[in-house]
Amino acid sequence: MTPATHELSPRSSKRFVRRVAAIAAIGGLLFGYDTGVISGGLLFIRKEFGLSPLMEGVVVSSLLIGATLGALVSGRLADTFGRRKVLLGTSAVFAIGAVLAGLAPDETVLVLGRVVLGLAIGPASAVVPLYIAEMVPADERGALVNFNQLMITIGIVVSYVVGFLYAPVEGWRWMLGLAVVPALLLGVGMLFLPETPRNLVSRNLLDQARAVLRSIHGKADVDGELSEIIAVGEQQRQMSSARGLLRDRAMRPMLITGVGLAVFSQIAGVNTIIYFAPSVLENSGFGASGSILAQVGIGLINVVLTVVAMTLIDRMGRRPMVISAFAGMGISMAVLGVAYLLPSQTGGVSWFVLGCMACYIAFFAFGVGTVLWLVIAEIYPLRVRGAAVGMAAMAVWLANFVVSLTFPLLIAGVGASITFWIFALVCALATAFCVRSIPETKRRSLENISDQEIIAETSKAT
Repeated sequence: MTPATHELSPRSSKRFVRRVAAIAAIGGLLFGYDTGVISGGLLFIRKEFGLSPLMEGVVVSSLLIGATLGALVSGRLADTFGRRKVLLGTSAVFAIGAVLAGLAPDETVLVLGRVVLGLAIGPASAVVPLYIAEMVPADERGALVNFNQLMITIGIVVSYVVGFLYAPVEGWRWMLGLAVVPALLLGVGMLFLPETPRNLVSRNLLDQARAVLRSIHGKADVDGELSEIIAVGEQQRQMSSARGLLRDRAMRPMLITGVGLAVFSQIAGVNTIIYFAPSVLENSGFGASGSILAQVGIGLINVVLTVVAMTLIDRMGRRPMVISAFAGMGISMAVLGVAYLLPSQTGGVSWFVLGCMACYIAFFAFGVGTVLWLVIAEIYPLRVRGAAVGMAAMAVWLANFVVSLTFPLLIAGVGASITFWIFALVCALATAFCVRSIPETKRRSLENISDQEIIAETSKAT
């Protein structure tokens, strides 16, 4: 049942829209926290359970396996049951996973808890930006959808800080279990938010859709926008009813764009920094405690540059930001590879490595992290939006899993310099892909973005 909504004043409607983004983005906080917390907790989990190197990898990657499976079904669930109900269910799964992981008596239950957390993270990564994109005006969509990305980065930093605070008492159970608090906040908050107007239209609940649009825009006359949503939705239902999503030639360029951006965002190497920064820094000359504190600093850079990007994305546009970001990430990785050719006893090498990693994260936060989920939430037609966003989210988690699994093997097999140069090459390919395939979507309504003109525009580029 959708909560009641009514016409608001312009000022009240702005507060309503921001409240929607703030509550939904708690899912992003959980995403970031549960992704980052294992980096500190693993030090003590390894000791308590006597984990082998293989089992350490299983504990870390089990969350990514769950996230891939969760993302796979999230789109269909979001289209069938609505975005709001999926987020309510996700909050419950987050809480169950946090309790299982925090109370795990052995590594088997811990892995199960991590898989359950992944089953929540996958849908959260896809449906939170989708929900916000469909609930905010076009001129604020870039900043407010990216409030979710900001919350992801804050969640990562919070997990690092919590890990540092509980390290003296080896409190890994508290590190993992504390995620139940934001999970409950997300569930309670979503009880008071409505379903998105576009999903309501797709289920022919027009009066409820009209009421939500009035709350969003703070005016009674929303029939023009409602008619546009109905018309575009009907056109897309007719188009998609004849062919499945994967077989639809008109949709293929959009799928290539969304899935391609999703894959490049991960294989460019960002999680080599997020997951393995302490190990990389310790090998470059930092001590263990210094490496953990440096990781907190990298996380704070991620937050600050995400805030900067949020203020600029609706002015600069998606294309220039993501293109410049991949280029800057490539240069940072190339220089980082050079740093590992310097003699380890050379003064300042460890700080040089830290500087390269900080630059890489700054570029990622400014462009790729900010643009990724926004573009994925924007470019697809309503009829296939949930399924297509879910497909892109699944690609993110699969690529994340592959990079996380192979990075230690690459370091051991070919050395740090060549490994980082491989990532630099991937960033160069990603830059070329974005130049060719990413459309500019700033200040366009979702119906205008997904009409045949922009589909044809992207098709020509791809």
